[in-house]
Amino acid sequence: MPNSEQPEKPDSGAGWHTLKVDEVVSRLDTDPEQGLSAEEAAGRLKEFGPNRLESRGGRSPLAMLASQFKETMVLLLLGAGAVSYLVGDITDTVVILAIVVLNSALSFFQEYRAEQALEALKTLAVPEVKVVRDGEVRKLEATEVVPGDVIQLEAGGSVPADARLLEAINLKIEESPLTGESVPVEKQVEALPDAGAPLGDRSNMVYRGTTASYGRGKAVVVTTGMSTELGRIAQLIQEVEQEDTILERRMDQLGKRLVLAALLLVALVFALGLLRGFGLTEMLLTAITLAVAAVPEGLPAVVTISLALGAWRMARRNALIRRLPAVETLGSVTTICSDKTGTLTQNRMAVTILDVAGDRFDLTEADRLPDTHGGLYRLLLMGGALCNDAQVSKRASEILGDPTEAALVAVAGRFDLEKAELEEHMPRVREIPFSSERKRMLTVHEIPQEERDNLPLMADRPFAVFCKGAVDSLLQVSASVLHANSREPLNQDWVERIEKANAELASGGSRVLALAVKGLDSKTEQSDDQLERELCFVGMVAMSDPLRPEAIGAVEVARRAGIRTLMITGDHPLTAKAIAGQLGLYRAGDPVLTGRELQGFSFGELESQVRDVSVFARVSPEHKLRIVEALQSGGEIAAVTGDGVNDAPALKRADIGVAMGISGTDVAKEAADAVLLDDNFATIVAAVEEGRTIYDNIRKFIKYLITTNLGELWTMLLGLLAGLPVPLLPLQILWINLVTDGLPALALGVEPAEPDLMQRPPREPGENIFARGLGRHVMWVGLLMGLLTFSAQYYCVSSGVEHWQTLVFTTLALAQMAHVMAIRSESQSLFTQGVFSNVWMALAVGATLLLQMAVVYWPPLQRIFKTQPLTAMELVASMGLALVIFVAVELEKWWKRRRAPEETPPAA
Repeated sequence: MPNSEQPEKPDSGAGWHTLKVDEVVSRLDTDPEQGLSAEEAAGRLKEFGPNRLESRGGRSPLAMLASQFKETMVLLLLGAGAVSYLVGDITDTVVILAIVVLNSALSFFQEYRAEQALEALKTLAVPEVKVVRDGEVRKLEATEVVPGDVIQLEAGGSVPADARLLEAINLKIEESPLTGESVPVEKQVEALPDAGAPLGDRSNMVYRGTTASYGRGKAVVVTTGMSTELGRIAQLIQEVEQEDTILERRMDQLGKRLVLAALLLVALVFALGLLRGFGLTEMLLTAITLAVAAVPEGLPAVVTISLALGAWRMARRNALIRRLPAVETLGSVTTICSDKTGTLTQNRMAVTILDVAGDRFDLTEADRLPDTHGGLYRLLLMGGALCNDAQVSKRASEILGDPTEAALVAVAGRFDLEKAELEEHMPRVREIPFSSERKRMLTVHEIPQEERDNLPLMADRPFAVFCKGAVDSLLQVSASVLHANSREPLNQDWVERIEKANAELASGGSRVLALAVKGLDSKTEQSDDQLERELCFVGMVAMSDPLRPEAIGAVEVARRAGIRTLMITGDHPLTAKAIAGQLGLYRAGDPVLTGRELQGFSFGELESQVRDVSVFARVSPEHKLRIVEALQSGGEIAAVTGDGVNDAPALKRADIGVAMGISGTDVAKEAADAVLLDDNFATIVAAVEEGRTIYDNIRKFIKYLITTNLGELWTMLLGLLAGLPVPLLPLQILWINLVTDGLPALALGVEPAEPDLMQRPPREPGENIFARGLGRHVMWVGLLMGLLTFSAQYYCVSSGVEHWQTLVFTTLALAQMAHVMAIRSESQSLFTQGVFSNVWMALAVGATLLLQMAVVYWPPLQRIFKTQPLTAMELVASMGLALVIFVAVELEKWWKRRRAPEETPPAA
């Protein structure tokens, strides 16, 4: 039992892996057999705290809400509302505040829902663990584990804390969440000499967040909670500040420009009015009216709603967006740095090839075994399923155990060799477990009389030996080879043929296992050493983690869109080459960089290398971070996928971090901007397409809103400069900004993707929101709109038309409807695109026209907006002026199509 001395305070960097077992036990003041007493454990729980990760959990709801009011556009609206209130315009004030509240509520709701979804994912943590207390094995909540506790590890169980192994019986640990290594790591108990060994090389330690995939073991807990390696990294990640997205920076820049423009406009109009002899109060009200006209009140709400709709659509395609602006950032991506396992592949081992002496059979599309050598293939599958510790659960089709053994059980079942039935008819009567020194496993099975005639070499033997393991290991203990259902001596020619076949399969990225057999007259006639002699080599099975069926197409779609895909994996270079070759990311002779090579590069050398290399193997998460930084230094917009804790720095550093929702750790999810609910690379490409669509639509309604606002400004300015009365009343301007601008702008947010969306190259990272002709369009169309409405005002005032203001008001509204219909596509004509290809736009324009007619012809609204009914001819005249805008924009698009160079079709 533990003595009364105080145990050494646990420390994740204390070098526990360099200590012998008795030294570890002494320092922690515990007993390997009895464990801690309940009283001692309670005291340590009080001292060290619960074994849980303390997370900031994102921002509090109050902080999330407060952040919505920091954007320049929102501050600009609040300023406009305050000015409206000071001059007594309560209606404007209420409407502007309503817009601010709507915009902030939508953003808050989306962020809050994402945080709640991630909190729900945290409930998937280890619920219970087997702990030795007072000499008895008890099941406890993982949060109750303390330093000094002795825990038992079994296949399928998760490790609740960092611990030093006391026993390891064929124990393999899946450490990919922490180290990125996709293959389970074999464990042992001996002390290690290298104090600075990386986590992946500490074979006598197990760490929180990893899982036992094979064997069993016993370990003593050395650190818990935030003192574990998982907790230490989680704390570092939580201290990293989140940078603004590209869209946030662009919208902030736009907001500042609008603020400056509004202030200059107010000053200009105010000064001009005073110089022309207008009264001080009158000019102040006019200047404020123009300032309100200059501010696109609906822009923040429309952007937020568009992003929220995009996030909703992405969620339906299995991508959970944590921050709304990240939706658009996905559309800016120039490079995707993807994991291999689980993202490009299915994260499960599957047998693909059977190889027996003299023949090879591809299983990828087969539904039955071939007639030739059928008995050998059947024996190979049967032996793989019987010499196997994987278990088939009572729940249908679920196989528990080591991924390699599970693959052997699955492929046998595929050809009607169910493991449960095989074991019932051929029970295991003896075994020699797998060991890392021997690299093989052996089992002895009783063979019923009716089965002996169907198995080569078993016709007169009641017992069969099946031995499974590495090819070189089985060649050492085999004396013959099974060929055409008969035994032949394993001479040098056969050895060379088998080794050559093994090398071919391994070079293709497959993991290769071999099977050997022999018959026995009695299950006890031979010792363990004798059992592993004079075996007959049957054949080999090759297995790999198969590609996701949609991955190849998704990589090709990304390539056509001008997006590079880099595969970054912890696997062997041969495996990486094979998978990358199937994906089209690697061709013979292309360079492949390993983590060891990356380590020797300076940052400048690495920046040069990442331009040409698409496959990185044996890479640690720290190397992934360097790759991302090198890409960004070269001007790339990088999306990074990751699932492990050590991936979190790269996820945080990336322009868009994408965590795995199924296999990802909580820390990775918290560091990411998006979470893939299906861990699928194709989902990333789909999200990129959605992001591009959203950015296109944001540009469209910025084009629409700024153009119409400029049209209003020119209308006001030209009338004022010409000495005419104020063309529009403040309430009429607000109506246009909210209704005439608002509904169609919202409909632009759901405009379908342009046909060539994923054939365009990514836009330049530093591109201004007004780039590619948007600024030019805004200026000339806004001026044209102002000239048309000014000409209507000038003609009506000169002709003595009393309700000239209603005609100007209606002309401006109709011109905006003509404009929005014309700009639905950057290049396609509306007649090619189809009026009803966006039903919401048709409804929005129809509803806006009906509302405008109601304002003009319905008496209650006439009194509010100071309007009078127009005659049929006046209404037709307004429509004719509005039609000029539509024709002019359609001509602009025609000219752009005519001048555009012929594009080379994408490579097939």
